[in-house]
Amino acid sequence: MDRVYLDANVLFSAAYAEGSGLARLWRWKSVRLLASEYVIEEAHRNSEPEAQARLVKLLVRVERVGDPAEALDPESEEPLPADDRPVLRAAMAAGATHLLTGDRRAFGPLYGRRAGGVLILRPAEYLATRHRAKR
Repeated sequence: MDRVYLDANVLFSAAYAEGSGLARLWRWKSVRLLASEYVIEEAHRNSEPEAQARLVKLLVRVERVGDPAEALDPESEEPLPADDRPVLRAAMAAGATHLLTGDRRAFGPLYGRRAGGVLILRPAEYLATRHRAKR
């Protein structure tokens, strides 16, 4: 079973529109969705008012994980801006298999790579990989 940590931009993008393609993540029983309070708060701050109710509904199926204060693998965090490091820390501490983020500026250099055991992907890459695996 995949343990998929969701960055804030994935959460608010999924909540943005009722029929979002990202909503498939919430339908798959073989995926555990994870997020920390850090990204949940950011998702709430960045969500449009009309998306807030959808975000609350989506969060029902998201397992809340801790926000570790210190680096678990300082080398993995090296290229990340300070405000994005808690995202990777939480994914690693939660034992996530994947970190899904659309933040190309911060995580772009890490796309397709593992950091602290966590495979960092754009949401579309993960969805495409899962779709191909189901064939």
